[in-house]
Amino acid sequence: MPVVSTKDILDRAFEQRYGVAAINIVNDLTLEAVLAAAVEAKAPVIIQTSVKTVKSIGLDLLFAMWTELTRDISVPVALHLDHCPERDVISACLKKGWNSVLFDASSLPVAENRRQTIEVVAEARQYGASVEGEIEGIKGVEDDVGSDEESNRQSLDIALDFIRSTHVDCFAPAIGNAHGVYKTAPKLDAERVTAIVEAEPIPIALHGGTGLTPEQFADLIARGCAKVNISTALKVTYMKSNLAFLKEAEAKNKWDPPSLFKHVRQSVLDMAKGYMLQFGSGGRAW
Repeated sequence: MPVVSTKDILDRAFEQRYGVAAINIVNDLTLEAVLAAAVEAKAPVIIQTSVKTVKSIGLDLLFAMWTELTRDISVPVALHLDHCPERDVISACLKKGWNSVLFDASSLPVAENRRQTIEVVAEARQYGASVEGEIEGIKGVEDDVGSDEESNRQSLDIALDFIRSTHVDCFAPAIGNAHGVYKTAPKLDAERVTAIVEAEPIPIALHGGTGLTPEQFADLIARGCAKVNISTALKVTYMKSNLAFLKEAEAKNKWDPPSLFKHVRQSVLDMAKGYMLQFGSGGRAW
């Protein structure tokens, strides 16, 4: 199965009401592990890269890793640029071959956000890529992007006007969700998802997935959240798996990097596969 469009992946998930894991990777090991999890689960998956990851690894090297690891992939996969307020980075990623981008102009007035998003959508269409849009900042800082304060939620009419005028392929509303680790149990406005979808059928992106309950995931996916973002869980899994292995290595005074890589890879794979099965995308590969 070659790399497919993000829109194709999300439109199918939205229609059939399952969720696709959109997982932020941080290096080659996590990229390979998440792809391997998708193959094991026979699930479509969206690989997400933050602006920070693109810049730290380098655009060309990161895309070369993606190309090589997906060359003979047997499940539908897509590459997405997450939360990017920088137009030059969006242009570079689209030109290189990213399938979709989230133009994060949530800090701008809605009218200016709309104007620039229309431009980004037109640019993406030239490459057969899709665009995720948002008009409200999701609470929490992730990879140096965002704010610890949630921006004011816009009215339903404003949200619908944005979706219809920009022609974005996916929309990310603020519903009380947050990036990072939740300090208290989130109180989610799930009805807002239903209101948007009933008025304008469009795949909804659920940000801040790490820390939500299985019941919350199931409810939101049933309402139309076809794209479920997972970032913090990967970072925590990756770091803790490294830490646990290194503590044991220190105690035994046995230092073997390949064993470390194998251990961490399995931890990330298990985490990613667990989310795929939980979201109902297992066995949905075509």
